Order: sequence, then structure tokens, then C-alpha cells
Amino acid sequence: MYYAADFRNFLNIVTETMEREKDYLCELDRKLGDGDHGVTMSIGWQAIKKELAKQEELDCSKLAILAGKTFLEAVGSSVGPLYATGFLRGAKVIKGKEVLNDADLTAFWLAFMGGVKERGQAEVGDKTMIDTLEPARIALEHAFSESGNFEEAFRVAVVAAEAGMISTIDLLSKRGRSSRLGDRSLGNQDPGATSAYLILTNFLVSLPESVLE
Repeated sequence: MYYAADFRNFLNIVTETMEREKDYLCELDRKLGDGDHGVTMSIGWQAIKKELAKQEELDCSKLAILAGKTFLEAVGSSVGPLYATGFLRGAKVIKGKEVLNDADLTAFWLAFMGGVKERGQAEVGDKTMIDTLEPARIALEHAFSESGNFEEAFRVAVVAAEAGMISTIDLLSKRGRSSRLGDRSLGNQDPGATSAYLILTNFLVSLPESVLE
């Protein structure tokens, strides 16, 4: 079983990770864009942490709504609407549930990742966060249908996400500012794909014993 306190813990862990990896994400972005992706993610997640501190315990759906709306308000770049859509789509499928089971957690992440892809309209191979999220979504859906165990399925999804993230090194940028670089975008890992992977792996490591049992 997964509770609101667990989701709150996950959000705070991501905030810590984005702060720790801020310079690394900016370094990746300097090779492909304007070099501020780490700062952008830090601002968005710090805003979520600050808003969480003001709120009494909410259910997971309301926490996801809070995260999405807060991130969007704090981050003006294109990544803002993408993650906001992900959180809001995820919130919709778990609405009204105080406690989440394995099927609920799977539904949340399938909706989250599908929402980001639909909003951004990028495809695998475009050298974006979708190269991380779409393989993870497909892997999660397939693995959960086979096992019915969220933790096992999400581990498979994170492995697929990592492979997708790494694959961006050898891709040409086809979206956004980095698409102007042409062949110069080769050999560099996409920062958006990297931060998306960090979010997924943070959720995995934050899973409570009540889910792992």
C-alpha cells in the first residue's frame, strides 16, 4: 500500500536530487541549449517543496495536482507545461483514493508519462525527455501486465528509461533550440532525458516497505 506521506517523501527526495544535480544538468544543457536546465528544474522543484510545507496532509491525487500546478507556475520554460500535464493526468486516475495499490501506482505513472508525451508531441528519437519516458511507459505497461507487481514492473521501466536516456547521446536533436545545432548535437546526452530519468529512479528508491513486501 502507498500513502500520501510516501508521495510527499518522493517529491521532497526529487527536490534534493535536482538541487544536487543542478550543475550537471546545466553542463549538459550548455552543450545543447542555453545552459539553464538544471536551474529550471531546481526552481520548479524547490517551489513544490515550499508549497508542500504549507499544506496539511493531502491524498496522493491532491499532492500530484499541487506539484503540477506549482511547477507550472514556477517554471516558465517549455518543461513547465509538460510536467504539469503529467502530474495532472496522473492525479486524475487516482482521484479520491486515500491509499494506492499496485494497479493504482501503475495507472498513475502510465498516465503521467503518456500525458507528457501527448502534451510535448515529441517522439522517441527526437532527443528529448520522451526518449526516457516512452520506453519506460511501454516497459511498465508490459511488465505489470505480466507480473501484476508494481515494484518489479517499475524496476523494469527504470532500466528502459536509463537505456533511453543514454541513447540520446547518439541522436540528432530534432526539437527546440538544440535542433539548430545539427550534427553538433551528436555525442551529447539530452538534459531533459536526464532529469526525467532522475525523477523515475527517485520514485523507485523512495518506495516504502509497504509496497516492496
